[in-house]
Amino acid sequence: MTETPEPDTEPRTGLLARRWTLLRATPEAGMSTAEYAVGTVAACAFAAVLYRVVTGGSIVTGLTDLVESALATLS
Repeated sequence: MTETPEPDTEPRTGLLARRWTLLRATPEAGMSTAEYAVGTVAACAFAAVLYRVVTGGSIVTGLTDLVESALATLS
């Protein structure tokens, strides 16, 4: 003879409450979409500032002088 399965003794709300508690207890691993967006914007802003600094007149002149000095010592 086969036994009939026991009906669920725990209501759905109890199951959901246990699941929600378990999810809240586990630490987050990684960034959410909003954090990716903020991180991307910050990286782009930093790249823009760095580009402006590197392409500024004094930096280009300094790098040119450095390369010319290095080439002059090789020849």
